[in-house]
Amino acid sequence: MDLPFLVATLARRGLITLGSPVRVAAQLKALRTWGWSIAGELRQAAARDPDRVAVIDEQGTRLTYAEFFDRSERLARGMRRALGVQAGDRIGVLCRNHHGMVETIVATILLGADVVLVNTGLSAAQLATMAEEQRLRTLVHDDEFADRVTSLPAEVQRVDERTREELVVGGLADDLRPPERDGRIIVLTSGTTGTPKGARRPTPSGLGPLVSIIDRIPLHARHTVMIAAPIFHTWGYAALQVCFALRATVVLHRRFDPAATLAALTAQRCDALFAVPVMLQRLLEVPPPDPRPPLKVVAVSGSALPGGLATRFMDVYGDVLYNLYGSTEVSWASIAGPAELRTAPTTAGRPPHGTRLAILDEAGGPVPTGEVGRIFVGNEMLFEGYTSGATRESRNGLLDTGDLGRVDTGGLLFVDGRADDMIVSGGENVFPSEVEELLARLPQVREAAVIGVPDPQYGQRLAAFLALHPGETLDPEAVREYVRHYLARFSVPRDVIFVKYLPRNATGKVLTRELRDYYHG
Repeated sequence: MDLPFLVATLARRGLITLGSPVRVAAQLKALRTWGWSIAGELRQAAARDPDRVAVIDEQGTRLTYAEFFDRSERLARGMRRALGVQAGDRIGVLCRNHHGMVETIVATILLGADVVLVNTGLSAAQLATMAEEQRLRTLVHDDEFADRVTSLPAEVQRVDERTREELVVGGLADDLRPPERDGRIIVLTSGTTGTPKGARRPTPSGLGPLVSIIDRIPLHARHTVMIAAPIFHTWGYAALQVCFALRATVVLHRRFDPAATLAALTAQRCDALFAVPVMLQRLLEVPPPDPRPPLKVVAVSGSALPGGLATRFMDVYGDVLYNLYGSTEVSWASIAGPAELRTAPTTAGRPPHGTRLAILDEAGGPVPTGEVGRIFVGNEMLFEGYTSGATRESRNGLLDTGDLGRVDTGGLLFVDGRADDMIVSGGENVFPSEVEELLARLPQVREAAVIGVPDPQYGQRLAAFLALHPGETLDPEAVREYVRHYLARFSVPRDVIFVKYLPRNATGKVLTRELRDYYHG
């Protein structure tokens, strides 16, 4: 990344400002010694802004950066002394969003151990399998998951909330030395169509990744930011990294509740909200507060924006919406701002500075503008591979996202869906996402999902699952006629199934495997 662009962006976002020479020197020393891991980011923030509030959660916890870092160091000391955690171990974190979860992540990285961020939606059997596959030494968990951890292998240590707090209280307060190896963050992929895989995330090597994001999403130093997206997900964890780098105040709730979220955004005077798209849908289902929260940025990622959601949200809360398209494997690929979403509500936007994007055919060659192909992405935060040893296809330094998409003549990216979601019906390529977006615009429809199912005549056909707003009704044939009016005949779902709700994981993605089980069941 070129230096003038980096400096200009940092200055524009308030990160290059005058300050106490002693604190600035301590900040730079922290970064030089600890780097840009989550522990290094927290340490530099504590050195520069020790008295600024770092974390607020709904249980009444309110910790300054100095207090928060002190607790994280104490926890690291306690984990090493009482649990024997050392560099190279893997520590699972099964927690919702709260200060204790973040302290555990930081403490683990301070010791040079790897953090496995565990999806809170896993069943007891899935947890046991994950613990074995990821070779966990310890699982730190919230008390609400006590019944799920009973099936863990006997050799896996279990740390509940009381024990974690005892480790903090009993930990020594003196500084830790940088570990002999850097700890890694391991994120479990969504697993919407199969078994989740562990993906090793790289540690940023400098300011480049931060600048790429804040250049396009106008987050500023010392903002107050609510992270509603689960921190165990790539997007929620990325939000945490950005916030610490900006020395922001982070607001956390264990569970997402639309009314409570709006109340917190107003009470804490939040400048920004990190969320996943389904959360925006839920926010629109409750009356907006008066006055509106003073939001300058609402940043979403994790799944596609349903048709019309972007404009409906901005009509209520202002032109503050930013949509980041990426994945656990490629980090970010593109960002759409309010103006782009007003013009094209389903666009994924454009690649940020330092990111390369290509639409390639099966042979690896570029496809013409406007035609659908495989999305490949290159940036400095591509993942380091799966913990199983597998990786993804790479071409000329660009990594396969697993998605299909196209770029229009204006340079905007549109994602048509997962490559393995596309079906061939009667010889025609059909993208379920196109039908989903259309069905989501029906006023009676609360949420929609479309999948491919076997068909004896055409090979495959579409099945639409619709959850309606309370009190609404729809006729299946009217739904088919609606789709037939706007799309080709092979895009019309033969099956229209009404359900109370769509099965989703904790990040809001629809679990298509459960829809297929429902269909065949």
